[in-house]
Amino acid sequence: MAAAVRGGSRVQAKSPARAPQKAARSGPAAAPARAARRAPKPARDHHGPSAKVVLIGAAAILALATVGALATGHRGQRLAEAIGSGVDARFGAAGFRLKTIEVQGASPMATADIVKAAGVYKNQPILGLNLTDLRKSVERVGWVKEARVVRLLPDTLVVAVVEHRQLAVWQHAGRQLVIDDHGQVIKEADPARFATLPLVVGDGAAAHAPEILPVIAQRPRLIGQMDALVRVDDRRWDVRMKDGSLIQLPADNVESALMHLERLDQRSRILELGFDRIDLRNPDVVSVRPRPNQALPVQTQQPSPTAAGQ
Repeated sequence: MAAAVRGGSRVQAKSPARAPQKAARSGPAAAPARAARRAPKPARDHHGPSAKVVLIGAAAILALATVGALATGHRGQRLAEAIGSGVDARFGAAGFRLKTIEVQGASPMATADIVKAAGVYKNQPILGLNLTDLRKSVERVGWVKEARVVRLLPDTLVVAVVEHRQLAVWQHAGRQLVIDDHGQVIKEADPARFATLPLVVGDGAAAHAPEILPVIAQRPRLIGQMDALVRVDDRRWDVRMKDGSLIQLPADNVESALMHLERLDQRSRILELGFDRIDLRNPDVVSVRPRPNQALPVQTQQPSPTAAGQ
């Protein structure tokens, strides 16, 4: 994906149109003009050295500056930096200035933030850009997992990124934030644009969401009716359903508890019929509390591992 630098453009300047030539005059008055055309033309003034000459000269200056830096220590280093600035200016004069930045691997929402973090601008001398600093600046963007910055002479900068995967929307302290697959906040992301992501709620929910959501995602019937995952005392989860019902999960062995729920759903289609609460916190008993207009509470005894092995 290509993004033009702020203020940049790919439109090339056009040469000015030539004025129409006047008809040649005839007669004696035209003789001086014909003589002037026959006279040898003076050498053309190019108004400065060619790009090739600039390149050769700049390379030589840069080599001398490097030798000076190695020979004289810090003073040489300062001299090299000063000469390097002059070399960069010479390259800029030869046309090595930034015209375009190409952002690769980024979503449309992330691209603008990446360009902003790079902090580059049109007609900036391209050889003066510190690519390491640019990469670090881009990797501080919440969308970005890793980045690579490449300079394509004479006028293009390529920023290739790998984005974090958006995992969920985290509701905490009256705010909603998008988190990635490591539980880190993507500060630039607008939660309103991620309505399809699961909602996790409460203290510690962001840090533990990468553990619970892949387990829930393996159960399409459950996640299809889930409204939110609520972190309780930063120890365990409650699954809040779209109809207001609640599934209480244990602090440990969550996958085993969800397997009990699946077996119960296969027998009674409980997820379709509805309920008030299902308590899965006890590994030996699945307790179902029906809604007020339904039958009495149901308790399903689960065989203990010892009994199952006998």
